[in-house]
Amino acid sequence: MYDELQPTDRHDHGPLAGFTVGVTAARRAEELGALLQRRGAAVIHAPALRIVPLSDDSELLAATKGLLDVAPDVVVATTAIGFRGWIEAADGWGLGEALLDRLRGVELLARGPKVKGAVRAAGLTEDWSPSSESMAEVLDRLLEEGVDGRRVALQLHGEPLPGFVEALRAGGAEVVGVPVYRWMPPEDIAPVDRLLDATVSRGLDALTFTSAPAAASLLGRAEDRGLLPELLDALNHDVLAACVGPVTALPLQARGVETVQPERFRLGPLVQLLCQELPSRARTLPIAGHRVEIRGHAVMVDDALRPVPPAGMSLLRALSRRPGWVVARADLLRALPGAGRDEHAVETAMARLRTALGVPKLIQTVVKRGYRLALDPAADSKYADA
Repeated sequence: MYDELQPTDRHDHGPLAGFTVGVTAARRAEELGALLQRRGAAVIHAPALRIVPLSDDSELLAATKGLLDVAPDVVVATTAIGFRGWIEAADGWGLGEALLDRLRGVELLARGPKVKGAVRAAGLTEDWSPSSESMAEVLDRLLEEGVDGRRVALQLHGEPLPGFVEALRAGGAEVVGVPVYRWMPPEDIAPVDRLLDATVSRGLDALTFTSAPAAASLLGRAEDRGLLPELLDALNHDVLAACVGPVTALPLQARGVETVQPERFRLGPLVQLLCQELPSRARTLPIAGHRVEIRGHAVMVDDALRPVPPAGMSLLRALSRRPGWVVARADLLRALPGAGRDEHAVETAMARLRTALGVPKLIQTVVKRGYRLALDPAADSKYADA
């Protein structure tokens, strides 16, 4: 839900104040939400998926028994949480020691430092790990070693690994998938529907994704509801799609959605990226001697953050599209969501907007014509053709 904001001094808020960010994560959602809120964002959370508990997953049990029966030559551990979960699940089935013994006797590759830490915490030692955390590097190493006739066990982590399995099989390997956790649709779909509605109506400024299955699930739900064209339009024009990494972005990019991703595939860098991207997209205008920055659900007037109701933001955006020009009441009425045909709704919303901004003279009334932003004279020529 939307956070309640009060007018604040610039020094009291973070770089994401005035912006609303959607979180689709099922895992580590609280951590991501806290990072965003700490920087001032309002957060709407709707897990697009749920994770099947490892101990209940018959597929993982079957894969584990298969590896105990027929030893692999290589095991690739891809995520720290997945590897830990695999060992814990095996313990719960009474197979923990047998699995560790098996892993001690094979070539064990760990995708990056975090996975290496999980491997060592289990009392094992990896044979090799790339510093880049890149699955492409892991694949290159395997292919350089030669995989013809080798049995390779790959700890899956719920996300597609484009070309990885195919390349190993093309090299002659037998690839065994170890599905450490599986994604399922959420038990309660209502929060996802609310998130979709907020995205389509431009009630969000950014939508974050931390797994490819979550992105695919949200797109699938939009398609089920007949909202996919509207969702894609929103993500391509008004709502920033921010992904934790390139694999996560694949389902969105396959639909033609442009995404942004941090250089390091972590939650912290993802939040820092939003802290750069969203403020840079805000419209800033010199109005009536003030610096006015129009954010998602609030306006920065000089050093003060001013929360603005949705109707007021709709009016302000309509005025800012032609700064300094008169916008007719009829045009402003069309900009109001669900306002009907009564132009009195424009006057009511305008009065509330002026009150929220705290500086009524920012918006001028032009008798019998409409309203205009009181653009500073020096800026008139710059925005004359806007």
